[in-house]
Amino acid sequence: MGPEKRQSQAATLSASLRMIRMRRRMRTVDVAEKMGMRPRTYELFEAGKGKVHHERIHRFARVTDSDPYAIFAAMAFGSPEFALRAADNKLVEILVVALHALDEDMGDGISELDARTIINTVTRAFKELALQAVRRDEAASAWLKQRLEKLIPPDLAEDESATGKEAP
Repeated sequence: MGPEKRQSQAATLSASLRMIRMRRRMRTVDVAEKMGMRPRTYELFEAGKGKVHHERIHRFARVTDSDPYAIFAAMAFGSPEFALRAADNKLVEILVVALHALDEDMGDGISELDARTIINTVTRAFKELALQAVRRDEAASAWLKQRLEKLIPPDLAEDESATGKEAP
């Protein structure tokens, strides 16, 4: 791994930590205190200075109630936005837990899985997740529309006569 890659990962780590902390409306001194660090040490950590400390990322995630594995994935993707997107729903943490369960269930049988099957299965699962999000939004819109129709709308004619103006 070249130095330009490390710099990119450091910048991604820094942006990820800052974005999550700000989403949580926490100050650097508050996070530092809860992590058991001196404020300056935390500031250097959040700035992405020095080595990546896995334990610190896990501590940060615990303090901010976010997904530590999403922060690691964000560094691999070069996308601090990903860390923020997965902070609340713990997407990557759930995947890691599911992989751990698969390992416990299958053991050495995992080595018998072929790459094509894994790719197809995971891709299908992710497409289903995306589809569920769309369906949920559509269902919420349909629910709201159906119930709004049951409400008695304001009588626009009354508004016009009271103000002497035509309703828009």
